[in-house]
Amino acid sequence: MTLFDRRKQELQDRIAPLATRMRPQNLDEYVGQKHILTPGKVLRRAIDEDRLPSMILWGPPGSGKTTLARLIAGETDSHFVQLSAVTSGVKDVRAVMALAGERLGQNGRRTILFIDEIHRFSKSQQDALLPHVEDGTVTLVGATTENPSFEVISPLLSRTRVYTLEPLKDEDISEIVERAITNEDHGLGRDGVSLSEESMHFLLRVANGDARSALNTLELAVESTERDKSGNISVEVQTMEESVQRQSRYDRLGDMHYDTISAFIKTIRASDPDAALYYLARMIDAGEDPVFIARRLVISAAKDIGLANPNGLAVAMAAQQAVSFVGMPEGRIPLAEATIYLATAPKSNSAYKAIDKALELVRGSRDAPVPQHLRNAPTRLMKDLGYGEGYEYAHDQPGHFSQTDNLPEAIKNERFYEPGDLGSEQAIRNRLMNWWGERYGKPDED
Repeated sequence: MTLFDRRKQELQDRIAPLATRMRPQNLDEYVGQKHILTPGKVLRRAIDEDRLPSMILWGPPGSGKTTLARLIAGETDSHFVQLSAVTSGVKDVRAVMALAGERLGQNGRRTILFIDEIHRFSKSQQDALLPHVEDGTVTLVGATTENPSFEVISPLLSRTRVYTLEPLKDEDISEIVERAITNEDHGLGRDGVSLSEESMHFLLRVANGDARSALNTLELAVESTERDKSGNISVEVQTMEESVQRQSRYDRLGDMHYDTISAFIKTIRASDPDAALYYLARMIDAGEDPVFIARRLVISAAKDIGLANPNGLAVAMAAQQAVSFVGMPEGRIPLAEATIYLATAPKSNSAYKAIDKALELVRGSRDAPVPQHLRNAPTRLMKDLGYGEGYEYAHDQPGHFSQTDNLPEAIKNERFYEPGDLGSEQAIRNRLMNWWGERYGKPDED
């Protein structure tokens, strides 16, 4: 390290955020992600053997994606270049590739191109990467919080390995915090910082697996605490609570949005009201649009409860209207009521399956002529052609039922609706059996 580099490092250590100063210097200092970085594991083996593939690091904020990319470059003696997908364009990519090609040709040194938030790169920007990743001009390391299956173009995805990073565990965050408190070179070791047990528990809870969030909160709490007579800083939980800047992992445009709403609907379907309420609370707490939640409840009522309890749809629609009428936070109550009602209701997806079966037949075959007796005959010509002939007005028949063939001749034996045997649908099934006989089977005997 030159004198200039040393002075630069000293300046950075004075003014840089704690989270930046405490970045690990080697893989041995890196905390977490043991499933890919323990000696012998797939990524660690690739690093140790210097056989790096281009890769996508997919994980939540604060899981160590940027740090890992820098360490990989250091461990493999590669030149490290970082681009932000937010501020960089195709021109920047091409400039990096030109220099990387020169570097590789002149001294054989590899370039690791780290692209933060690669999911924000447009298709044209990702296309610009392809030939250079393919010919080895650069080793691409992309970082994303979003599912790369949806956010990275297929040709680029096929030329990379995806490594999933997990949220850090409490013990991982605790280790990182303790290291920051005791480190005298880059951390808070010279300030005599200590945390009460209650403060540490609070910090671990609000960090929610995000190391950067934990260190940012810690740093602000330390700066907000006065030194005692001995010159030390003892951070109490009240100061920590005042310092925390809540950053929910729930991103209404990201994976967590889709994962949580998926869990919400699936737990309603599974008749688990407690789990459904938990995921509802997650969404409400994160500021999810309550109308979106209500809309999903309406879909669930029609798709999963259906005719087993037709009132489910009415309850869901009432919840949607109530939320729109009263707003939040009171809207949480009708949302919770509808959630519990649907989760505890008998389930049937017969209507959902019936319409999809009918659509499948319609889309896979030619339109069959409508039977003559079902055609309207507003003109003399139509009557002369037999339109409406043989039609039986159901209300004029015994039981208000007319047993006629109403499907086109070519598909008259098709059945789309298969009634279930739970809740109200059991009565529907018996009624259809009484009307149509063998078409629906035999009704249950009382």
